[in-house]
Amino acid sequence: MTPDGSEVDWMSSVREGLILNYRLGRKTQYPKECLIKVLGAEPKEAGQMVGWKVAWPAEAPKIHGRVVSLHGKRGTLRVRFSRGVLGQALNSRVKIYE
Repeated sequence: MTPDGSEVDWMSSVREGLILNYRLGRKTQYPKECLIKVLGAEPKEAGQMVGWKVAWPAEAPKIHGRVVSLHGKRGTLRVRFSRGVLGQALNSRVKIYE
């Protein structure tokens, strides 16, 4: 419960996202950094998720990371993982939590 007596929605602190691609340079790709779209979130909500933790895969996490910054204006997140993300992870779901 919050100080004003209202209930806390615990599901709001756990979201799902979709891995779009690695972060790319002109002649290189960074397998430790991925671009993730938050499912069902507005771009302003995504901006408040900087610093949140990310786990892949969503069902049984093996690789963990952290939201580093926004990528663009449409609510895409840039996430840095502890180790390189597999190619099979692209276009799969991740769990985003505080």
